[in-house]
Amino acid sequence: MQRVRYSLAAVLLVAGVAGCARRAAEPSSSASPVTVYVAQQVRTLDPERPRAEALAVRGGKVLAVGSRQDVLAAAGGDARVVDLGEATVVPGLTDAHGHLAALGRALATVRLLETRSRAEVLERLAAAPASAYQGDWLIGGGWDQNDWPEKAFPDRAELDARWPSTPVSLGRVDGHALWVNGEALRRAGITRNTKDPEGGRILRGPGGEPTGVLVDNAMDLVYAVIPPPTDKQFEAQLEAALARCAQGGMTGVHDAGMDLRTFRLLQRWDAEGRLPLRVYAMADGQGADQEAYLAQGTFQGDRLTMRAVKFSADGALGSRGAALHAPYSDEAGHRGLLLLTPEQYEARVRAFTARGFQVATHAIGDRANTLVLDTLLKVVGPEGVRAGRHRVEHAQVMRLEDIQTLGAHGFIASVQPTHATSDMPWAEARVGPERIQGAYAWQRLKAAGAPLALGSDFPVERPDMLAGLYAARTRQDAAGHPPGGWFPAQRLSGEEALEGFTLGAAFAAFAETSRGPLKPGMDADFVALSVDPVDAPAQELLTARVRLTVVAGNEVYPAPGH
Repeated sequence: MQRVRYSLAAVLLVAGVAGCARRAAEPSSSASPVTVYVAQQVRTLDPERPRAEALAVRGGKVLAVGSRQDVLAAAGGDARVVDLGEATVVPGLTDAHGHLAALGRALATVRLLETRSRAEVLERLAAAPASAYQGDWLIGGGWDQNDWPEKAFPDRAELDARWPSTPVSLGRVDGHALWVNGEALRRAGITRNTKDPEGGRILRGPGGEPTGVLVDNAMDLVYAVIPPPTDKQFEAQLEAALARCAQGGMTGVHDAGMDLRTFRLLQRWDAEGRLPLRVYAMADGQGADQEAYLAQGTFQGDRLTMRAVKFSADGALGSRGAALHAPYSDEAGHRGLLLLTPEQYEARVRAFTARGFQVATHAIGDRANTLVLDTLLKVVGPEGVRAGRHRVEHAQVMRLEDIQTLGAHGFIASVQPTHATSDMPWAEARVGPERIQGAYAWQRLKAAGAPLALGSDFPVERPDMLAGLYAARTRQDAAGHPPGGWFPAQRLSGEEALEGFTLGAAFAAFAETSRGPLKPGMDADFVALSVDPVDAPAQELLTARVRLTVVAGNEVYPAPGH
């Protein structure tokens, strides 16, 4: 079994020779150039020196941290000095749950986020750029019927009226439903006689006629006939996604369910030194590539790691695909969808844990969360769960007893603060007043002992660390509603939120000996923000800017020359 190993010698710390600045042991490449970054403050998350004025970087590592005077002395007279003014420098922010390939597609195709009506969707489609077509298919995504006046799923009629012969495929914001037109249904061979696939729903109207909305595994019927992007399109999309992440303040991304095509391209870029961010890839353990990943095993490159596997136990709450123990409060008799049978899930967990993979499982509904916890404890046991740092992705609606089980056994809760603020207008209607007590329950998870790794689930939400920090601290929308926050007892403090995007994400990727706090010997990954994310009024995060993103000492945003 391959394992990622980190040298303890690489992070041994020694006292600085200049005043009270802390400094790393001299590396062998002592001739490497040194850059000193000076800011209003540096939040290190190092308990021994939580705040500083400057840090020095050499050879991709932090050389020294301390006062401006002492760090400049430790760096030497030839050091390059970057004065960041009133910025606050924080350790590298990592999105612990995102989707790079999907973000690339979203940036290239028709963006339907925050559309307020079906008419607005049609207007955006009519103005689609050439990049929105794959073959002759018109592709878009990001719609959410909960943002429209009628709150109901759309149907194919309006798409058919505008595009009778062009197939149209529009992904819902959560990635768990598709809205398609009649031509797309025809090409996929979906008729009134097509049975719902296991773990999927074909929504139907009078006479059983498909309405044009497909949920969860039913989407695969359409995906199977959409031409993939060309190599040129694909590379451009992925480059754009990585650049957007750096702009959003990310030094790293945990990619939740990577297909083999994306992995091979990132592997090549990593070998060529072209990968700007650190990517902790989770193999797609549910699709066509699972056997290839099992044969390959885990992988460790320079900035690319694959040590985890991603499964999806259920769908999403917004499309009523999340698997619940009891029926939905707003759809009698419907309990959501398990995308894998318990037997299938257990078999995949056994196969991938035997190859050394950390298991990360999408679980939104309480029934799915119970299944994940019970299966992992059965397959690897309590000690194996803790040692393997197995992850529950979303941990969104949980029974209170399952929250205790998750924390007590060392599962990692990989949660997304902006999901709570996006879902709060309608989430309680889905699950009712009792189950909502265990939903988006970050402080309950922490109190149970669960490490929190925070992310965004982009492109479901914006790839924006500042938005995530704001949502974690406030549980409010941008207008400050509701007053005091939605279930305010579950808010995170400013420091807890920052730790979730730094220390928590590093721990979830077995990288805590290399990344997390800013101290000598650690990787020089950090971000300069225009506001202090911990102590500044939370509302200031909404207008704050990312001034600089640095990965391994390289300034990746703004890109050199910009």
